[in-house]
Amino acid sequence: MTPAKLRIVILKPSKYSLDGHVERFRRGFMPNSTVPYLRSMTPAALDGVEIETVAIDEYVQTDLRYLNYLHETDYPTLLALVGVQSHQFQRSLDLAAYARAHGVPHCVIGGPHPMTCDTRMFENSGVSFALAEAEMIWLAIIRDAIGGKLQPVYGSEQRWQLELRSPVVTPLSTEDLRRYVVPMMGVYAARGCPFTCNFCSVIKIAGRQIRSQDIETTMATLRATKAAGVHMVMFTSDNFNKYPDAAALMRQMIDEEIGLRFFVQCDTQIARQEELVELMGRAGCFQMFVGVESFNRKTLIAAHKAQNHPELYGEIVRLCRKHGISTHFSNIIGFPEDTRASVQRHVRVLRELEPDVASFYILTPIPGTEQYDDFLAGGLITENNLDRFDGTAPTWRHPNLGHQELQTLLFDCYRDFYGAAHVLRTTWANVRRNAAYGMLPGCGFPIFARYSAWKKMHPMAGGIWRVRRDSATDYRGLRRERYGFDLAPLPRSLQLSAADAELNLHARLAI
Repeated sequence: MTPAKLRIVILKPSKYSLDGHVERFRRGFMPNSTVPYLRSMTPAALDGVEIETVAIDEYVQTDLRYLNYLHETDYPTLLALVGVQSHQFQRSLDLAAYARAHGVPHCVIGGPHPMTCDTRMFENSGVSFALAEAEMIWLAIIRDAIGGKLQPVYGSEQRWQLELRSPVVTPLSTEDLRRYVVPMMGVYAARGCPFTCNFCSVIKIAGRQIRSQDIETTMATLRATKAAGVHMVMFTSDNFNKYPDAAALMRQMIDEEIGLRFFVQCDTQIARQEELVELMGRAGCFQMFVGVESFNRKTLIAAHKAQNHPELYGEIVRLCRKHGISTHFSNIIGFPEDTRASVQRHVRVLRELEPDVASFYILTPIPGTEQYDDFLAGGLITENNLDRFDGTAPTWRHPNLGHQELQTLLFDCYRDFYGAAHVLRTTWANVRRNAAYGMLPGCGFPIFARYSAWKKMHPMAGGIWRVRRDSATDYRGLRRERYGFDLAPLPRSLQLSAADAELNLHARLAI
């Protein structure tokens, strides 16, 4: 019998911290982009059935009342756990188990982990998996929920659509925006990455072909975002400078005087694209995130990141500073060639380049990546808890650095980079660029980073003012009952379908 109404709960799961507590914060750093995107794709009614949509970001839920939405009502509920990465997978399984135990008939898990890892062992546990982009499968999932039964998997034959058919994103409500340090929105202007870094899962999640949505769709989202009172935007594309319409979008934002501050992620080849950097500065870009990772060219080549040329890193800082944009350099410590001395040398060189912001992560073989497959086959992975595969904890046997030494070096990097001189210099520089946004990247984050390092907490964990409400132990019984284990086994990688491999092949030929 077709129901008169369907409730859809779109939930971004958090993760379990080292002590097993669910990571929650009174203020998050930035809203998750997938939740409002999927909510904007969800119709108010489908096939004559009314649809009620509830959107939840678990990282900023400071009480447990939202769990009431995971209880069955007079009409059926579909729980969609979205954007699930490997370190959030066990939390998503626990939430699905909780929902099923409280009468919710339909649960589906989507995101990087199910898209890149083999989840067949869970297919008879009452949980379905989304293996493709939402635009390709979301309406089919909703229709099956209305019909009374989900398929075990969706999108197994093809992960990516050739052309993005994106919705205009409805901004978060004022109440939801208050949950974050800065009210901002994520915008998917383009997807895909042409490179082949062996430690990165992007090419398995979004493919190597750069695919973009219409500029008018992006502009409509920006207009709606501004009208809702949002002041900052994050373009979530992995390589914004590889987006073919990036310059055209910047010009249209300038012409319309859209007036939104934004930040982007670019690859290091942006050093040769001053015209685009100049346009971004004029359009309102206040920060550029760049994955520099290492200053060792041999290390970069071994990681299949040959597109990075360390001698150009300083040029990126110079260009951005010239055009009023701050720089955020991301760094990885613990490559196989690293030693304590080389990591310390890396930080010294980084300080000489003077990027405004730097973040540091421990090399982690992320499930689904080429590196993960190599490390797993070589018996190098020492951690069997997926919660730890988040870039902040040692997970494999390093030839030169022990687990404790790696952990200590991680926090030493933050302390050494964010010295008093750096705080004063970047605060003044950012205030000169833009007084309204200068204090957060220039002063607030460096001080917070030093405080976090002192507390041995990663400053990029997701927010400030941790709140403890529940932990993995509260769900362990449900996990055992539904899935039959205490810890989810380390997965095997999910291979690309023939269609997806063909799409990647054409992208490779086009580089």
